[in-house]
Amino acid sequence: MSNTPHQLAEEFPEYVGKIRHLREADGHFRRIADEYDVMNWAIHRAETDIEPTDDLRMTDMRKERMRLKDEIYGILTRPEVVEELP
Repeated sequence: MSNTPHQLAEEFPEYVGKIRHLREADGHFRRIADEYDVMNWAIHRAETDIEPTDDLRMTDMRKERMRLKDEIYGILTRPEVVEELP
C-alpha cells in the first residue's frame, strides 16, 4: 500500500509515533485503524478502476472512512491521563 493515498501516516504525520504505539498497546485503536486501512484500500481500488463500484457505494465508503478517521483523530488528540504517585 505504499502509494495508496490517505494512509494514516500521511493524514497525521505529527502522530506517527503515537499511531505506532497505539496499534501495539490499544486493541480498540488497532481495530479501528485496521478498519480504516481496509476501507482506504477498497476506496483506492475503486478509484483506480481495479474494482469499480457505483457512486452510491463509493459515497458510503468515503463516509465510513471519514467516520473512522474522525474517531482515530479523537483518540490521537485526547489528553493523556498521567497518574501521580502517592
